Amino acid sequence: MKFAICQELYEGWEWERQCEFSASLGYTGLELAPFTLADRISDVSAEQRATLKKQAEDHGMEIIGLHWLLAKTEGLHLTTSDASVRKATSDYLIELGHACADFGGSIMVFGSPFQRNLEEGMSTEQAMENAAEVFKACLPSFADRGVSICMEPLTPKETDFINTCQQAMDLIAMIGEPNIVLHQDVKAMLGAEEKSLPELIHEFKDDVGHFHVNDTNLLGPGMGETDYRPIIKALLDSKYNGWVSVEVFDYSPGAENIARQSIDYMKQIIDEVSA
Repeated sequence: MKFAICQELYEGWEWERQCEFSASLGYTGLELAPFTLADRISDVSAEQRATLKKQAEDHGMEIIGLHWLLAKTEGLHLTTSDASVRKATSDYLIELGHACADFGGSIMVFGSPFQRNLEEGMSTEQAMENAAEVFKACLPSFADRGVSICMEPLTPKETDFINTCQQAMDLIAMIGEPNIVLHQDVKAMLGAEEKSLPELIHEFKDDVGHFHVNDTNLLGPGMGETDYRPIIKALLDSKYNGWVSVEVFDYSPGAENIARQSIDYMKQIIDEVSA
């Protein structure tokens, strides 16, 4: 099982320190939030991208891809009725796709709840069509660079568009391209789905391109009440071979503690369920 960590929790850390510390704990991948580098990904030069990639590689790490794609941007939205905004969103996603590939990554997790919420009076059906249009416009460019979009269901507390794995799969089916896949997130599934996580892992095992681990308390695995034994067992039994990436939202225990406790707990659980 390959472990990565979403690096925005390393607030104020130099990039090389992020790489070195993560590697020292046993992570081999970093999932990059673009807003930690610049307001717009176009502000990160080709030289800077190459440097970040090399520094990661020098520590035995790889930048696996991007998430929080539209966070802290303005004038971008996935489901809006404004065609010019949809076009701008596709164009910016294409820029992100090129950056992702430049960093050496291959996945882009689409969460960004505020940039996908339905406009007042808009039907879910129309929102699906608008979202499909945006993604269809950029997926060929992604394919050329070996990049996939991972569509992330989120809880109803976060967004009113795409809350379940099946809803995400309905959108993926509308688009019909091989490089848009399902993303699964433990916190999100616990907050939105009726089925158990092991059931969902097995049901969608052929569709999942990426997996986030966390807890409903917004901390990492092992730092809350969620029992990861059935989750890790289901991932192993379903032969999931993608990244398992730690994503947290409460940084108060400190980046060092969160990163260390999360991976130590997951390794412990793997040993337990594999025994």
